[in-house]
Amino acid sequence: MRILEILRLTEKGHRQREIAASVGCARSTVGEVQRRCREAALCYEAASSMTDDVLKKLLYPAYTGKRYIKSEPDYPYIHQELQKHPNLNLRYLWEEYKGKNPDGLEYSQFCERYNRWRGNTGKNVTMHQEREAGKELFVDWMGDTLPLVIDPSTGEMFKAHFFVCTLGNSGFPYVEAFPDEKLDKWLLAHTHAFEYYGGVPRIVVPDNCKTAVSRPQYYDPVINPAYWELAKHYNVAVIPARIREPQDKALVEESIRWLETWLLGWLRNQQFFSFGELNTAIEYRLSELVRRPFQKRPGTRLSVFNELDRPGLRPLALSPFETADMKLRAVPDNYHVEYDGFYYSVPYTAYRQKVTIRATSTSIEIFDQNRIRIASHARRHSGKRYITDPAHMPEHHRRYWDSKQFNGSRYRFWAENIGENTLYVIDKMLTVQKIEEQAYKSCMGLLQMSKKYSPERLEIACAKAKAMNSCTYTTVANILKNGQDFVKPFVPASPKAASGHENIRGASYYV
Repeated sequence: MRILEILRLTEKGHRQREIAASVGCARSTVGEVQRRCREAALCYEAASSMTDDVLKKLLYPAYTGKRYIKSEPDYPYIHQELQKHPNLNLRYLWEEYKGKNPDGLEYSQFCERYNRWRGNTGKNVTMHQEREAGKELFVDWMGDTLPLVIDPSTGEMFKAHFFVCTLGNSGFPYVEAFPDEKLDKWLLAHTHAFEYYGGVPRIVVPDNCKTAVSRPQYYDPVINPAYWELAKHYNVAVIPARIREPQDKALVEESIRWLETWLLGWLRNQQFFSFGELNTAIEYRLSELVRRPFQKRPGTRLSVFNELDRPGLRPLALSPFETADMKLRAVPDNYHVEYDGFYYSVPYTAYRQKVTIRATSTSIEIFDQNRIRIASHARRHSGKRYITDPAHMPEHHRRYWDSKQFNGSRYRFWAENIGENTLYVIDKMLTVQKIEEQAYKSCMGLLQMSKKYSPERLEIACAKAKAMNSCTYTTVANILKNGQDFVKPFVPASPKAASGHENIRGASYYV
Protein backbone atom coordinates (compact mmCIF):
# COMPACT_ATOMS: atom_id res chain seq x y z
CA MET A 1 0.00 0.00 0.00
CA ARG A 2 2.99 2.35 -0.49
CA ILE A 3 1.34 4.02 -3.50
CA LEU A 4 -1.75 4.85 -1.45
CA GLU A 5 0.31 6.27 1.42
CA ILE A 6 2.43 8.32 -1.00
CA LEU A 7 -0.78 9.78 -2.45
CA ARG A 8 -2.17 10.58 1.02
CA LEU A 9 0.98 12.32 2.24
CA THR A 10 1.37 14.18 -1.08
CA GLU A 11 -2.13 15.63 -0.85
CA LYS A 12 -1.39 16.69 2.75
CA GLY A 13 1.55 18.78 1.55
CA HIS A 14 4.49 16.64 2.73
CA ARG A 15 7.79 16.94 0.90
CA GLN A 16 9.23 14.13 -1.18
CA ARG A 17 12.05 13.52 1.29
CA GLU A 18 9.58 13.19 4.20
CA ILE A 19 7.30 10.89 2.20
CA ALA A 20 10.23 8.69 1.17
CA ALA A 21 11.34 8.31 4.79
CA SER A 22 7.78 7.57 5.97
CA VAL A 23 6.98 4.85 3.42
CA GLY A 24 10.51 3.44 3.25
CA CYS A 25 11.50 4.03 -0.38
CA ALA A 26 13.81 6.22 -2.43
CA ARG A 27 12.96 9.86 -3.07
CA SER A 28 13.09 9.15 -6.81
CA THR A 29 10.43 6.47 -6.35
CA VAL A 30 8.14 9.00 -4.66
CA GLY A 31 8.62 11.39 -7.57
CA GLU A 32 7.90 8.63 -10.09
CA VAL A 33 4.68 7.59 -8.28
CA GLN A 34 3.56 11.24 -8.07
CA ARG A 35 4.20 11.69 -11.81
CA ARG A 36 2.25 8.56 -12.75
CA CYS A 37 -0.66 9.57 -10.49
CA ARG A 38 -0.79 13.00 -12.13
CA GLU A 39 -0.82 11.44 -15.60
CA ALA A 40 -3.62 9.08 -14.54
CA ALA A 41 -5.54 11.98 -12.86
CA LEU A 42 -5.66 9.79 -9.75
CA CYS A 43 -6.45 11.22 -6.30
CA TYR A 44 -6.22 9.58 -2.87
CA GLU A 45 -10.00 9.26 -2.46
CA ALA A 46 -10.35 7.33 -5.73
CA ALA A 47 -7.25 5.22 -5.09
CA SER A 48 -8.41 4.19 -1.60
CA SER A 49 -11.35 2.30 -3.11
CA MET A 50 -9.07 0.21 -5.37
CA THR A 51 -7.32 -3.03 -4.53
CA ASP A 52 -3.53 -3.04 -4.46
CA ASP A 53 -3.30 -5.01 -7.73
CA VAL A 54 -5.78 -2.76 -9.57
CA LEU A 55 -3.89 0.33 -8.42
CA LYS A 56 -0.53 -1.05 -9.56
CA LYS A 57 -1.90 -2.14 -12.93
CA LEU A 58 -3.38 1.33 -13.48
CA LEU A 59 -0.07 3.08 -12.82
CA TYR A 60 2.24 0.35 -14.15
CA PRO A 61 0.57 -1.35 -17.15
CA ALA A 62 3.35 -3.94 -17.34
CA TYR A 63 2.71 -5.06 -13.75
CA THR A 64 1.77 -8.78 -13.52
CA GLY A 65 1.45 -9.20 -9.77
CA LYS A 66 4.66 -11.25 -9.51
CA ARG A 67 7.70 -10.10 -7.54
CA TYR A 68 11.23 -11.18 -8.17
CA ILE A 69 13.55 -10.96 -5.18
CA LYS A 70 17.24 -10.92 -6.00
CA SER A 71 19.38 -13.30 -4.00
CA GLU A 72 21.51 -11.66 -1.31
CA PRO A 73 25.28 -12.21 -1.34
CA ASP A 74 26.91 -14.25 1.43
CA TYR A 75 28.29 -11.28 3.37
CA PRO A 76 30.18 -13.28 6.06
CA TYR A 77 31.91 -15.25 3.28
CA ILE A 78 32.85 -12.02 1.43
CA HIS A 79 34.24 -10.50 4.62
CA GLN A 80 36.19 -13.65 5.42
CA GLU A 81 37.70 -13.82 1.92
CA LEU A 82 38.80 -10.19 2.06
CA GLN A 83 40.48 -10.82 5.41
CA LYS A 84 42.18 -14.03 4.28
CA HIS A 85 43.30 -12.79 0.85
CA PRO A 86 44.48 -9.17 0.86
CA ASN A 87 44.86 -9.22 -2.92
CA LEU A 88 41.13 -9.76 -3.43
CA ASN A 89 38.77 -6.81 -3.75
CA LEU A 90 35.00 -6.30 -3.90
CA ARG A 91 35.01 -6.07 -7.70
CA TYR A 92 36.51 -9.54 -7.99
CA LEU A 93 34.09 -11.04 -5.44
CA TRP A 94 31.14 -9.33 -7.15
CA GLU A 95 32.10 -10.92 -10.50
CA GLU A 96 32.34 -14.27 -8.73
CA TYR A 97 28.87 -13.69 -7.22
CA LYS A 98 27.43 -12.61 -10.60
CA GLY A 99 28.75 -15.74 -12.23
CA LYS A 100 26.62 -17.82 -9.87
CA ASN A 101 23.68 -15.38 -9.84
CA PRO A 102 23.30 -13.75 -13.30
CA ASP A 103 20.15 -11.90 -12.16
CA GLY A 104 21.70 -10.82 -8.88
CA LEU A 105 22.68 -7.39 -7.56
CA GLU A 106 24.63 -4.96 -9.67
CA TYR A 107 28.04 -3.81 -8.49
CA SER A 108 26.98 -0.56 -6.80
CA GLN A 109 24.23 -2.30 -4.79
CA PHE A 110 26.60 -5.16 -3.97
CA CYS A 111 29.15 -2.75 -2.47
CA GLU A 112 26.57 -0.63 -0.67
CA ARG A 113 24.90 -3.62 0.98
CA TYR A 114 28.20 -5.18 1.97
CA ASN A 115 29.40 -1.92 3.54
CA ARG A 116 26.10 -1.57 5.30
CA TRP A 117 26.41 -5.12 6.64
CA ARG A 118 30.00 -4.52 7.75
CA GLY A 119 29.04 -1.28 9.45
CA ASN A 120 31.61 0.67 7.45
CA THR A 121 29.28 3.62 6.78
CA GLY A 122 30.46 6.16 9.32
CA LYS A 123 28.82 4.69 12.39
CA ASN A 124 31.68 5.76 14.59
CA VAL A 125 31.10 9.44 13.93
CA THR A 126 28.07 11.59 14.60
CA MET A 127 26.50 14.45 12.70
CA HIS A 128 24.87 17.49 14.21
CA GLN A 129 21.27 17.73 13.00
CA GLU A 130 19.61 21.13 12.92
CA ARG A 131 15.95 20.46 13.66
CA GLU A 132 13.36 22.42 11.69
CA ALA A 133 10.95 24.29 13.97
CA GLY A 134 7.71 22.42 14.69
CA LYS A 135 8.55 19.70 12.18
CA GLU A 136 9.35 16.59 14.25
CA LEU A 137 7.96 15.16 17.47
CA PHE A 138 10.05 12.43 19.09
CA VAL A 139 8.09 9.94 21.20
CA ASP A 140 9.05 7.03 23.45
CA TRP A 141 8.45 5.25 26.76
CA MET A 142 10.89 5.92 29.58
CA GLY A 143 12.88 2.88 30.55
CA ASP A 144 12.38 3.52 34.29
CA THR A 145 9.14 2.92 36.17
CA LEU A 146 8.23 4.00 39.71
CA PRO A 147 5.77 2.53 42.26
CA LEU A 148 3.90 5.78 42.88
CA VAL A 149 0.14 5.09 42.81
CA ILE A 150 -1.61 3.33 45.68
CA ASP A 151 -5.20 2.05 45.70
CA PRO A 152 -6.73 3.57 48.90
CA SER A 153 -9.30 0.75 49.24
CA THR A 154 -6.93 -2.22 48.88
CA GLY A 155 -3.51 -0.73 49.54
CA GLU A 156 -2.23 -2.20 46.26
CA MET A 157 0.69 -0.32 44.74
CA PHE A 158 0.87 0.33 40.99
CA LYS A 159 3.94 1.13 38.96
CA ALA A 160 3.81 4.24 36.79
CA HIS A 161 5.00 3.96 33.17
CA PHE A 162 5.99 7.27 31.62
CA PHE A 163 5.25 8.35 28.05
CA VAL A 164 7.57 11.16 26.98
CA CYS A 165 7.83 13.26 23.83
CA THR A 166 9.84 16.31 22.81
CA LEU A 167 9.60 18.79 19.94
CA GLY A 168 12.50 18.96 17.53
CA ASN A 169 14.01 22.41 18.01
CA SER A 170 13.17 23.44 21.56
CA GLY A 171 13.11 20.00 23.17
CA PHE A 172 9.88 21.14 24.85
CA PRO A 173 8.67 17.99 26.69
CA TYR A 174 5.35 16.37 27.44
CA VAL A 175 5.14 13.54 29.98
CA GLU A 176 2.15 11.43 31.05
CA ALA A 177 1.99 8.48 33.44
CA PHE A 178 0.00 5.29 32.77
CA PRO A 179 -0.46 1.96 34.55
CA ASP A 180 0.92 0.07 31.52
CA GLU A 181 2.39 0.56 28.05
CA LYS A 182 -0.45 -0.95 25.99
CA LEU A 183 -1.60 0.38 22.65
CA ASP A 184 -4.64 2.30 23.93
CA LYS A 185 -2.39 4.27 26.33
CA TRP A 186 0.09 4.98 23.53
CA LEU A 187 -2.62 6.42 21.28
CA LEU A 188 -4.25 8.39 24.10
CA ALA A 189 -0.88 9.88 25.06
CA HIS A 190 -0.37 11.17 21.50
CA THR A 191 -3.81 12.79 21.50
CA HIS A 192 -3.10 14.48 24.85
CA ALA A 193 0.35 15.59 23.66
CA PHE A 194 -1.04 17.30 20.54
CA GLU A 195 -3.62 19.08 22.70
CA TYR A 196 -0.90 20.08 25.19
CA TYR A 197 1.23 21.62 22.41
CA GLY A 198 -1.81 23.24 20.82
CA GLY A 199 -0.88 21.96 17.35
CA VAL A 200 0.42 19.07 15.25
CA PRO A 201 3.94 18.50 13.85
CA ARG A 202 4.58 17.24 10.33
CA ILE A 203 6.43 14.10 11.44
CA VAL A 204 6.25 11.80 14.47
CA VAL A 205 9.39 9.76 15.20
CA PRO A 206 8.76 6.77 17.50
CA ASP A 207 11.10 4.03 18.57
CA ASN A 208 10.49 0.51 17.22
CA CYS A 209 8.32 -0.43 20.21
CA LYS A 210 5.38 -2.83 19.73
CA THR A 211 2.78 -0.10 20.21
CA ALA A 212 4.23 1.77 17.21
CA VAL A 213 5.58 -0.89 14.87
CA SER A 214 3.98 -4.25 14.07
CA ARG A 215 7.10 -5.63 12.35
CA PRO A 216 10.40 -3.86 13.03
CA GLN A 217 12.73 -3.76 10.02
CA TYR A 218 15.81 -1.68 9.43
CA TYR A 219 14.62 0.16 6.33
CA ASP A 220 10.95 -0.71 6.01
CA PRO A 221 9.19 -1.04 9.40
CA VAL A 222 5.47 -1.89 9.33
CA ILE A 223 3.41 0.66 11.27
CA ASN A 224 0.82 -0.69 13.71
CA PRO A 225 -2.65 -0.36 12.04
CA ALA A 226 -4.16 1.60 14.94
CA TYR A 227 -1.17 3.96 14.96
CA TRP A 228 -1.58 4.42 11.20
CA GLU A 229 -5.24 5.40 11.82
CA LEU A 230 -4.07 8.08 14.27
CA ALA A 231 -1.53 9.35 11.72
CA LYS A 232 -4.28 9.69 9.10
CA HIS A 233 -6.59 11.49 11.54
CA TYR A 234 -3.96 14.13 12.35
CA ASN A 235 -2.36 14.12 8.87
CA VAL A 236 1.13 13.35 10.14
CA ALA A 237 3.84 11.10 8.73
CA VAL A 238 5.17 8.39 11.06
CA ILE A 239 8.87 7.69 10.49
CA PRO A 240 10.22 5.20 13.07
CA ALA A 241 13.82 5.55 14.14
CA ARG A 242 16.08 2.95 12.55
CA ILE A 243 16.92 -0.13 14.60
CA ARG A 244 20.14 0.28 16.57
CA GLU A 245 20.52 3.89 15.40
CA PRO A 246 20.21 5.95 18.63
CA GLN A 247 21.28 9.15 16.87
CA ASP A 248 17.93 9.14 15.00
CA LYS A 249 16.19 9.99 18.26
CA ALA A 250 19.03 11.59 20.18
CA LEU A 251 16.83 14.49 21.27
CA VAL A 252 14.24 12.34 23.05
CA GLU A 253 16.97 10.13 24.56
CA GLU A 254 18.68 13.23 25.95
CA SER A 255 15.35 14.54 27.25
CA ILE A 256 14.62 11.20 28.91
CA ARG A 257 17.94 11.32 30.76
CA TRP A 258 17.24 14.91 31.80
CA LEU A 259 13.69 14.05 32.96
CA GLU A 260 14.82 10.92 34.79
CA THR A 261 17.02 13.19 36.90
CA TRP A 262 14.84 16.25 37.38
CA LEU A 263 11.33 14.76 37.17
CA LEU A 264 11.57 11.16 38.39
CA GLY A 265 14.08 12.20 41.04
CA TRP A 266 11.50 14.71 42.30
CA LEU A 267 8.69 12.10 42.24
CA ARG A 268 10.60 9.17 43.75
CA ASN A 269 9.55 9.60 47.41
CA GLN A 270 5.96 10.69 46.78
CA GLN A 271 2.73 8.70 46.73
CA PHE A 272 -0.50 9.34 44.85
CA PHE A 273 -3.99 7.86 45.06
CA SER A 274 -4.76 7.99 41.33
CA PHE A 275 -2.99 8.43 38.01
CA GLY A 276 -4.95 11.64 37.50
CA GLU A 277 -3.42 13.04 40.68
CA LEU A 278 0.05 11.89 39.57
CA ASN A 279 -0.30 13.52 36.13
CA THR A 280 -1.38 16.80 37.72
CA ALA A 281 1.86 16.76 39.74
CA ILE A 282 3.87 15.96 36.59
CA GLU A 283 2.31 18.90 34.74
CA TYR A 284 3.16 21.22 37.64
CA ARG A 285 6.78 20.00 37.74
CA LEU A 286 7.20 20.35 33.95
CA SER A 287 5.95 23.95 34.10
CA GLU A 288 8.92 24.67 36.38
CA LEU A 289 11.52 22.67 34.44
CA VAL A 290 10.80 24.23 31.02
CA ARG A 291 11.54 27.67 32.49
CA ARG A 292 15.08 26.71 33.50
CA PRO A 293 17.77 28.29 31.25
CA PHE A 294 19.66 26.09 28.79
CA GLN A 295 23.26 25.45 29.77
CA LYS A 296 24.73 25.63 26.26
CA ARG A 297 22.33 27.92 24.36
CA PRO A 298 20.39 31.08 25.15
CA GLY A 299 16.81 30.96 26.41
CA THR A 300 14.69 28.21 27.95
CA ARG A 301 12.73 25.31 26.51
CA LEU A 302 9.55 27.35 26.96
CA SER A 303 10.91 30.51 25.30
CA VAL A 304 12.30 28.60 22.28
CA PHE A 305 9.03 26.67 22.00
CA ASN A 306 6.99 29.90 21.93
CA GLU A 307 9.40 31.60 19.54
CA LEU A 308 10.11 28.76 17.06
CA ASP A 309 8.20 25.51 17.51
CA ARG A 310 4.68 26.75 18.30
CA PRO A 311 4.42 28.91 15.11
CA GLY A 312 5.69 25.94 13.08
CA LEU A 313 2.94 23.58 14.27
CA ARG A 314 -0.12 22.92 12.13
CA PRO A 315 -3.66 23.33 13.51
CA LEU A 316 -5.25 20.50 15.50
CA ALA A 317 -7.86 18.26 13.91
CA LEU A 318 -11.45 19.44 14.41
CA SER A 319 -12.13 16.50 16.74
CA PRO A 320 -9.73 14.44 18.85
CA PHE A 321 -8.77 10.98 17.66
CA GLU A 322 -11.04 8.32 19.10
CA THR A 323 -8.84 5.57 20.45
CA ALA A 324 -9.52 2.33 18.63
CA ASP A 325 -8.47 -1.25 19.21
CA MET A 326 -7.28 -3.07 16.09
CA LYS A 327 -7.51 -6.86 15.73
CA LEU A 328 -6.58 -9.12 12.83
CA ARG A 329 -9.06 -11.92 12.12
CA ALA A 330 -9.65 -14.61 9.49
CA VAL A 331 -13.25 -14.73 8.22
CA PRO A 332 -14.83 -18.12 9.11
CA ASP A 333 -17.45 -19.98 7.07
CA ASN A 334 -20.36 -18.22 8.84
CA TYR A 335 -18.87 -14.81 7.72
CA HIS A 336 -19.04 -13.37 11.28
CA VAL A 337 -15.81 -12.18 12.92
CA GLU A 338 -15.44 -12.10 16.68
CA TYR A 339 -14.58 -9.11 18.84
CA ASP A 340 -14.91 -9.05 22.65
CA GLY A 341 -17.36 -11.97 22.72
CA PHE A 342 -19.68 -10.67 19.97
CA TYR A 343 -19.78 -11.67 16.30
CA TYR A 344 -20.17 -9.14 13.49
CA SER A 345 -21.04 -9.97 9.89
CA VAL A 346 -18.93 -9.20 6.82
CA PRO A 347 -19.81 -9.84 3.16
CA TYR A 348 -19.84 -13.60 2.63
CA THR A 349 -17.43 -13.13 -0.31
CA ALA A 350 -14.69 -12.36 2.27
CA TYR A 351 -14.73 -15.99 3.47
CA ARG A 352 -11.22 -17.17 4.47
CA GLN A 353 -9.70 -13.72 3.94
CA LYS A 354 -7.76 -11.78 6.58
CA VAL A 355 -9.57 -8.68 7.83
CA THR A 356 -8.76 -5.96 10.37
CA ILE A 357 -11.32 -5.01 13.02
CA ARG A 358 -11.24 -1.39 14.22
CA ALA A 359 -13.22 -1.17 17.45
CA THR A 360 -14.15 1.96 19.37
CA SER A 361 -16.50 2.30 22.32
CA THR A 362 -19.43 2.86 19.93
CA SER A 363 -18.58 1.26 16.58
CA ILE A 364 -17.04 -1.74 14.83
CA GLU A 365 -15.42 -1.21 11.43
CA ILE A 366 -13.96 -4.05 9.38
CA PHE A 367 -11.33 -3.54 6.66
CA ASP A 368 -9.96 -5.92 4.04
CA GLN A 369 -6.29 -6.48 3.29
CA ASN A 370 -6.23 -3.34 1.13
CA ARG A 371 -7.55 -1.28 4.08
CA ILE A 372 -10.90 -0.76 2.35
CA ARG A 373 -13.85 -0.79 4.74
CA ILE A 374 -16.19 -3.69 3.94
CA ALA A 375 -18.51 -3.61 6.98
CA SER A 376 -19.63 -1.28 9.76
CA HIS A 377 -21.76 -2.01 12.84
CA ALA A 378 -22.78 -0.30 16.06
CA ARG A 379 -20.76 -1.95 18.79
CA ARG A 380 -22.73 -4.37 20.99
CA HIS A 381 -21.94 -4.65 24.70
CA SER A 382 -24.93 -6.80 25.73
CA GLY A 383 -27.81 -8.75 24.21
CA LYS A 384 -27.58 -11.00 21.16
CA ARG A 385 -24.07 -12.17 20.40
CA TYR A 386 -24.48 -12.25 16.61
CA ILE A 387 -24.95 -8.95 14.76
CA THR A 388 -25.92 -9.49 11.12
CA ASP A 389 -26.44 -7.21 8.15
CA PRO A 390 -28.71 -9.09 5.70
CA ALA A 391 -26.86 -7.45 2.80
CA HIS A 392 -23.81 -9.55 3.75
CA MET A 393 -25.69 -12.83 3.15
CA PRO A 394 -25.81 -15.01 0.05
CA GLU A 395 -29.26 -15.05 -1.58
CA HIS A 396 -30.48 -18.36 -0.11
CA HIS A 397 -29.45 -17.29 3.40
CA ARG A 398 -31.24 -13.97 2.98
CA ARG A 399 -34.51 -15.63 2.01
CA TYR A 400 -34.40 -17.81 5.12
CA TRP A 401 -33.42 -14.79 7.24
CA ASP A 402 -36.40 -12.78 5.95
CA SER A 403 -38.79 -15.55 6.93
CA LYS A 404 -37.40 -15.50 10.47
CA GLN A 405 -37.66 -11.74 10.92
CA PHE A 406 -41.47 -11.50 10.62
CA ASN A 407 -43.73 -10.88 13.62
CA GLY A 408 -47.49 -10.56 13.99
CA SER A 409 -47.56 -6.90 12.96
CA ARG A 410 -45.61 -7.57 9.76
CA TYR A 411 -47.87 -10.51 8.81
CA ARG A 412 -50.97 -8.34 9.34
CA PHE A 413 -49.47 -5.50 7.29
CA TRP A 414 -48.66 -7.87 4.42
CA ALA A 415 -52.19 -9.37 4.55
CA GLU A 416 -53.83 -5.93 4.62
CA ASN A 417 -52.09 -5.04 1.36
CA ILE A 418 -53.76 -8.06 -0.26
CA GLY A 419 -57.28 -7.47 1.04
CA GLU A 420 -59.62 -7.31 4.02
CA ASN A 421 -60.55 -11.01 3.86
CA THR A 422 -56.88 -12.05 3.86
CA LEU A 423 -56.29 -9.76 6.84
CA TYR A 424 -59.26 -11.33 8.62
CA VAL A 425 -57.93 -14.88 8.12
CA ILE A 426 -54.36 -13.98 9.17
CA ASP A 427 -55.63 -12.17 12.26
CA LYS A 428 -57.71 -15.24 13.22
CA MET A 429 -54.70 -17.54 12.71
CA LEU A 430 -52.53 -15.34 14.97
CA THR A 431 -55.07 -14.80 17.75
CA VAL A 432 -56.29 -18.41 18.00
CA GLN A 433 -52.86 -19.52 19.27
CA LYS A 434 -51.92 -19.06 22.92
CA ILE A 435 -48.38 -18.23 21.75
CA GLU A 436 -48.50 -16.08 18.62
CA GLU A 437 -45.18 -17.36 17.28
CA GLN A 438 -46.75 -20.81 16.76
CA ALA A 439 -48.78 -19.37 13.87
CA TYR A 440 -45.88 -17.63 12.09
CA LYS A 441 -44.96 -20.55 9.84
CA SER A 442 -48.58 -21.07 8.73
CA CYS A 443 -49.04 -17.33 8.12
CA MET A 444 -45.91 -17.21 5.97
CA GLY A 445 -47.11 -20.22 3.98
CA LEU A 446 -50.57 -18.71 3.43
CA LEU A 447 -49.24 -15.32 2.32
CA GLN A 448 -46.67 -16.91 0.00
CA MET A 449 -49.62 -18.39 -1.93
CA SER A 450 -50.23 -14.88 -3.29
CA LYS A 451 -47.06 -15.37 -5.36
CA LYS A 452 -48.12 -18.78 -6.65
CA TYR A 453 -51.80 -18.06 -7.39
CA SER A 454 -52.02 -14.21 -7.35
CA PRO A 455 -53.21 -11.81 -4.61
CA GLU A 456 -56.72 -11.65 -6.15
CA ARG A 457 -57.29 -15.40 -5.96
CA LEU A 458 -55.91 -15.53 -2.41
CA GLU A 459 -58.34 -12.77 -1.36
CA ILE A 460 -61.31 -14.73 -2.83
CA ALA A 461 -60.14 -17.96 -1.17
CA CYS A 462 -59.86 -16.20 2.19
CA ALA A 463 -63.41 -14.84 1.71
CA LYS A 464 -64.66 -18.43 1.23
CA ALA A 465 -62.72 -19.64 4.28
CA LYS A 466 -64.20 -16.76 6.29
CA ALA A 467 -67.73 -17.68 5.16
CA MET A 468 -67.05 -21.31 6.12
CA ASN A 469 -65.67 -20.13 9.52
CA SER A 470 -62.54 -22.17 8.84
CA CYS A 471 -59.68 -19.69 8.87
CA THR A 472 -56.75 -22.06 8.53
CA TYR A 473 -53.85 -22.52 6.15
CA THR A 474 -55.15 -25.94 5.07
CA THR A 475 -58.64 -24.63 4.16
CA VAL A 476 -57.31 -21.77 2.06
CA ALA A 477 -54.72 -24.03 0.39
CA ASN A 478 -57.41 -26.60 -0.57
CA ILE A 479 -59.72 -23.90 -1.97
CA LEU A 480 -56.95 -22.63 -4.24
CA LYS A 481 -55.65 -26.09 -5.13
CA ASN A 482 -59.12 -27.31 -6.18
CA GLY A 483 -59.99 -24.08 -7.98
CA GLN A 484 -62.97 -23.46 -5.73
CA ASP A 485 -62.25 -19.74 -5.72
CA PHE A 486 -63.55 -19.64 -9.34
CA VAL A 487 -67.10 -20.74 -8.35
CA LYS A 488 -69.64 -17.90 -8.78
CA PRO A 489 -71.39 -16.59 -5.67
CA PHE A 490 -74.94 -17.84 -4.99
CA VAL A 491 -77.59 -15.11 -4.52
CA PRO A 492 -80.66 -16.34 -2.53
CA ALA A 493 -84.14 -15.45 -3.75
CA SER A 494 -85.92 -12.49 -2.17
CA PRO A 495 -89.12 -10.48 -2.79
CA LYS A 496 -87.07 -7.71 -4.32
CA ALA A 497 -85.21 -10.14 -6.48
CA ALA A 498 -88.54 -11.46 -7.76
CA SER A 499 -89.59 -7.92 -8.66
CA GLY A 500 -86.41 -7.48 -10.70
CA HIS A 501 -84.24 -5.88 -8.01
CA GLU A 502 -80.97 -7.60 -7.02
CA ASN A 503 -79.82 -7.78 -3.41
CA ILE A 504 -76.16 -8.72 -3.31
CA ARG A 505 -75.54 -7.71 0.30
CA GLY A 506 -76.62 -11.15 1.43
CA ALA A 507 -74.66 -12.99 -1.25
CA SER A 508 -72.88 -16.15 -0.13
CA TYR A 509 -70.57 -18.62 -1.81
CA TYR A 510 -71.28 -22.25 -2.47
CA VAL A 511 -69.15 -25.18 -3.46
